[in-house]
Amino acid sequence: MTERPVDVAIIGGGIVGLATAMELLIRQPQLSLVLLEKESQIGQHQTGRNSGVIHSGIYYVPGSLKARTCVAGKERLLRFCDEHDIPYDMCGKVIVATEEEELPRLDALYERGQQNGVPGLELIGPERLREMEPCCVGIKALYSPATGIVDYGLVTRKYAEEVERMGGRVLTGREVTAIRERSGVYELSTPAGAIESKHIISCAGLYSDRIAKMTGSASDPKIVPFRGNYFVLKPEKADMVRGMIYPVPDPRFPFLGVHFTRRMDGAIWLGPNAVLAFSRQGYGKLDLTPKDLLETLTYRGFGKLAWKFWRTGVDEMYRDFSKAAFLKALRRYVPTLRAEDMLPGPSGVRAQALNVRGELVDDFVVNHQGNTLHVRNAPSPAATSSLAIADIIVDSAEKAFSLN
Repeated sequence: MTERPVDVAIIGGGIVGLATAMELLIRQPQLSLVLLEKESQIGQHQTGRNSGVIHSGIYYVPGSLKARTCVAGKERLLRFCDEHDIPYDMCGKVIVATEEEELPRLDALYERGQQNGVPGLELIGPERLREMEPCCVGIKALYSPATGIVDYGLVTRKYAEEVERMGGRVLTGREVTAIRERSGVYELSTPAGAIESKHIISCAGLYSDRIAKMTGSASDPKIVPFRGNYFVLKPEKADMVRGMIYPVPDPRFPFLGVHFTRRMDGAIWLGPNAVLAFSRQGYGKLDLTPKDLLETLTYRGFGKLAWKFWRTGVDEMYRDFSKAAFLKALRRYVPTLRAEDMLPGPSGVRAQALNVRGELVDDFVVNHQGNTLHVRNAPSPAATSSLAIADIIVDSAEKAFSLN
């Protein structure tokens, strides 16, 4: 146990937790701060398993936290990368309509992007689309030159270096198993011993609801894990895609559908799909943690969600086990793609907040109780937005904890 309680303990060593630690120490350099990460290295889950896209802010409801933090956060992220020599590539992306019924949604996306202040958006026809992506077909597309790619693992490690340079401590292998409050001080139990802190900020991702419950905060919204699997183009086929090719999203769902994404190492990821994960760290198709699955299946909100979208869920599960079905979805955009061009790729698990009414929580959610503050929902574009989200978290913490 530490001799004296630290001022702030941050739970979670993903990109949001480390951005928050960095911003807090920039503003309050006198604070003693410790960040606790349960894995042996930082950024091992959502941060290290996402597609690496620098989002521009097209998709999000104008005025929402997602919209505001994505546009502002992207510019701050690029400045941070420039300052610290982290490579990135503003390769752009096209959102492609292949059917007439998608055109109103594509036009609405263009208007939404304009309202959110996304620069350079352009509606293009099939000829221009072919100039940009010779293997792609579509009747109309939305071109976003302000979309790019970066290695978020590198970004997160640089955040951690900055935190430690400013006097914070980043401790790995420190899973928080219990939290107790005594005389205004929190005792956080970990396998390597307890840490005492006057204040807690939780950025625990897939476990954010459980950490909140440890501090007596509300159990809703509940985290429901969704797994996404990728295929990867054979290296000799990587020139089939120059930038990124996305479908027109269905506004009923927070997932963007299978797409083609160029990576910083030149690889092309294909996917992901979106299926219920049977474990909060269930990266394999057959990975199962009974406690996690039971908690999901017995949650009233999940039952309502499953009833509304059972057909979509069945389709996604079928595609999860059928390479042919996955290929069919991808060939809507690149008809020359063949099954032998696709190699098994990585997978990720998204921490999706779900409320008791069966509604997928779309926006970022940050709330506090007493001297604890919880990030309850921070899905994509949280990596792009990390520095702007950190601003909001630290603003809330300074006010809630009277840190000034």
